[in-house]
Amino acid sequence: MEAAVPELVLRHHDAAGMHRQQDVLLEVYTEVYADLLADPFFTPARFWQRLENYAKRQGFALITGWLDDTLVGYTLGFTLPKQATWWGGFLGDVDPALLEEDGRRTFAVTQLMVVPGWQRRGYAHRLHGALLDGRAEERATLLVKPDNVPARTAYLSWGWHLFGQVQPFDDAPVYDALMYELRAG
Repeated sequence: MEAAVPELVLRHHDAAGMHRQQDVLLEVYTEVYADLLADPFFTPARFWQRLENYAKRQGFALITGWLDDTLVGYTLGFTLPKQATWWGGFLGDVDPALLEEDGRRTFAVTQLMVVPGWQRRGYAHRLHGALLDGRAEERATLLVKPDNVPARTAYLSWGWHLFGQVQPFDDAPVYDALMYELRAG
């Protein structure tokens, strides 16, 4: 008889909770991003530096997904502040008003990852829903590498749409910027 797969347990964390889990969060990151770690932009130290900056932002939230005592994935984000630099490297043709932030309009999903051995089981979608459900913002945005076909396909199937492209840092790749309506504006 086949053993039952344990139910994914979702846990909500603030910035302090993120810092308490640094080691396990970085373990998942290095497994998910193993093929990119030689690129200076994707080193674990640089990744953690970005997370520390995100954790200082208003609206920061981290959702972790656990199977028994094993972290299999997580997602996080924050509310874009007034006059955010998020759109500074924007490439696209949209009404400039859509790139202006008021500190309440847009939630930025900065990470959504599931360990490869646990992918394609609906865990990313559950993490995604837990992060976005009940948000006060009217929309959410995220960046995805154009060649990450599985992630891009999943986001589009969940209701996200292409908004443009963004190069968030000078040494970062160019990402597809996706948008998701959380509520009527």
